[in-house]
Amino acid sequence: MNALSPPPLVGAAPPPLKDRLTLRRLDDSQNPLPAIIAAAYERPVVRQMSLMGPYFVVSDPEGVKRVLVDNVANYPKTRLENRLFGAAFGESLVSAEGETWRAHRRLMAPSFAPPSVAAYAPGMAEEVLAFQARWDAAPATPVDVARDMSALTLAIISRAMFSADGAALAGVVESAITRGLAALRLGLGDALPGLGELRMRARNRRMAAIFAELDAAVAKLIAAREASGPQADLLSRLIAARDGDGDQRLSAREVRDEVVTIFLVGHETSAVAMAWIWYLLSQHPEVEARLHAELDAVLGGRAPRSDDLAALPYTRQVAEETLRLYPPTPGTSSRVALAADEICGVAIPKGAIVCCLPWVTQRHKALWDHPDRFDPERFSPRASAGRPRFAWFPFGGGPRVCIGAAFAMTEIQIILAALAQRFRLRLAPGHTVAFHRQITLRPRGGLPMIVERR
Repeated sequence: MNALSPPPLVGAAPPPLKDRLTLRRLDDSQNPLPAIIAAAYERPVVRQMSLMGPYFVVSDPEGVKRVLVDNVANYPKTRLENRLFGAAFGESLVSAEGETWRAHRRLMAPSFAPPSVAAYAPGMAEEVLAFQARWDAAPATPVDVARDMSALTLAIISRAMFSADGAALAGVVESAITRGLAALRLGLGDALPGLGELRMRARNRRMAAIFAELDAAVAKLIAAREASGPQADLLSRLIAARDGDGDQRLSAREVRDEVVTIFLVGHETSAVAMAWIWYLLSQHPEVEARLHAELDAVLGGRAPRSDDLAALPYTRQVAEETLRLYPPTPGTSSRVALAADEICGVAIPKGAIVCCLPWVTQRHKALWDHPDRFDPERFSPRASAGRPRFAWFPFGGGPRVCIGAAFAMTEIQIILAALAQRFRLRLAPGHTVAFHRQITLRPRGGLPMIVERR
């Protein structure tokens, strides 16, 4: 058992008052990274073994920076990972490399720049206000908050990025995510010569079948946009680039790949983050009370705007601390060393696999006091002063940092501010929360909670 197990998930009863901000420990069956040894939570770099061979876990922030920023050209994503994600997302920002990745990134960057994100905020708030009717009508029986947050974030991303109706796509997207994430999981056979290639080909065929319905829906969306003319959104930029001249041209398939990636990745991570926020607030009434006090004082019941966020520092701290404990993608990606290197005094041989894991670094004993504790005050300006940049990196870092990080943080804060003013959520009696081990950190079996009007 890992001596530094991740923070616990508990049942309906809150922790004792003396330990109210500390969560009881998980056993390894509830750990999303059970293979990571305890030393990774204590030392800068550790060497481990896996089905795929030896690999290095880099936990020190300077070491993470070495991999993701300072010597990033030496550490591309592994071929296996690119093939896995390519089966689902094609040649998009998630799996593309080289000039293809750079061209797509340049094209999409304006849609995620701060002015664009601020412009999306009113639409985000309108979608949240429309969603409130669902919880206003919620009975005394539990609702699946994880599913509800998925529906809400899909509505937001659909409106902001594609001027589309997210409700019409909800079932198709949810099916593709659930089945697609399951198909991406690796097994022993993937590491065996010959058999691994056969399994990859079978996986590609399975992925094509899984995504067929979503591909058809996306094709209709693109065709409708081409017929109606451009709008001020990402989809129009993608289509214009495909139809334009020069080296920014995108093929029809590349447009599809980016649209599918945004639909799936762009809303799944925010939905997962929101689910864990509601869970943690339900278990920590002191934090919830302080959040409510800030929201009541600043907003007074009205919908939040983007210019309100600076006046809601504790709301952001709640989000940041949740992302520390439960990063939506706890493992991020694996990299391969093209040439020998040294990280934090440890020799990294050519061809070695190197892993930078938010789950581990964000719970490292040398970086965080009481790392299992849920305490949003960690992210106050005073407590954050001097903290290394890569002590916290739920969105990755370097050139391949998540392009939607600012969008996601704005979205999470607006959802939290709008709904926490009106509702209080309580975990369904008798329900024990556990992890569903996939690429994202979903609660297993959903998150049944009772919605209470404040």
